[in-house]
Amino acid sequence: MAKECSVSQAIDAPPSVVWAMVTDLPRMGEWSPEAAGGEWLGGATGPALGAKFKGRNKNGKKSWSTMSKVTTFDVERTFAFDASSVGMKIARWTYSIEPTASGCVVTETWTDQRNAILPLLGKIVSGVADREEHNRYGMTTTLANLAAAAVAAPR
Repeated sequence: MAKECSVSQAIDAPPSVVWAMVTDLPRMGEWSPEAAGGEWLGGATGPALGAKFKGRNKNGKKSWSTMSKVTTFDVERTFAFDASSVGMKIARWTYSIEPTASGCVVTETWTDQRNAILPLLGKIVSGVADREEHNRYGMTTTLANLAAAAVAAPR
């Protein structure tokens, strides 16, 4: 069974505002301590089912990139993509948005898709030994930063 962890954050902003932010790939680095943004590939200019992108990541002095493909694109509800490196699956990242009376709850989920050897290589590339715990911390930080930005965003 694949490892998985999720973090949720209530946000006092409409789902449309939060959706626009979590699907704005180049801006992800504004909120995440590890994801530094990315660029759409193959003629894609924004998120869509099947769209591909190159993601940039950093951890201290270490940096690396991944290739990703959008696997779920349900507007204002769910945005998910599979990340890979050197042709091998790494993880599925999912952002789920549930409307509430005062805004929404966004849940970020990481599902480990690595084979047995990639965790060892991942430590060398990223400097992270415990990917699940590291991601839980990063997701908590990302969603807190996203919430602050969404509340402050013009409507």
